[in-house]
Amino acid sequence: MSGFNSKSLFIKEDSQKIYCHYLEPTAVQKLSSRFTHLLLTINPGLIRPVVVVGIGTDRCTGDCLGPLVGTKLSEMGDVKPIVYGTLDDPIHANNLKKKIEHIKNKHFKPLIVAVDASLGRTSSIGKITLAPGSLKPGAGVNKELPEVGDIHFTGIINVGGFMEYFVLQNTRLSLVMKMAQKISLSIYYGYKKALSCQGDSQRDLLP
Repeated sequence: MSGFNSKSLFIKEDSQKIYCHYLEPTAVQKLSSRFTHLLLTINPGLIRPVVVVGIGTDRCTGDCLGPLVGTKLSEMGDVKPIVYGTLDDPIHANNLKKKIEHIKNKHFKPLIVAVDASLGRTSSIGKITLAPGSLKPGAGVNKELPEVGDIHFTGIINVGGFMEYFVLQNTRLSLVMKMAQKISLSIYYGYKKALSCQGDSQRDLLP
């Protein structure tokens, strides 16, 4: 993307992409509503299992956004997507390919929701991106990793363009945790709303 250096490179661009700063009072409402829409559009009837994949490592402050989201989601209520990639069992550059293969073998045609951290402009720090399509983890730090996701969330956690590893290591944990909270709540409520909408549709079909 022109003028945007990110840890994760967006592979498929779409007009349905939205940006929302984590401090916006209606951030969770906006993101969860769009997530519900994407789930029902891409996965009519919610037939495919929804699998959230938090990408990153707990060994690096800036790169722990994905595992934090995975951990927070796994601790939420009973009704939630399947979760992979947590602080205890992270999915990172060294095991990403193997983990994705495992997920696809274990779950029939899973709809994968990828979550990863990004680096961008100073003015974009704190923004959360939600869009259909896949992302390519590690593109901004010169790593060749497979594309991941049918839907993706990214959090712009710091400035990109120079010394990416140093920047990631020196990102404020407070920011990452607050963004992870907003993303995990957006996924949780968006998924529950999609289930509710699907249930309402099925009831409307009853005689």
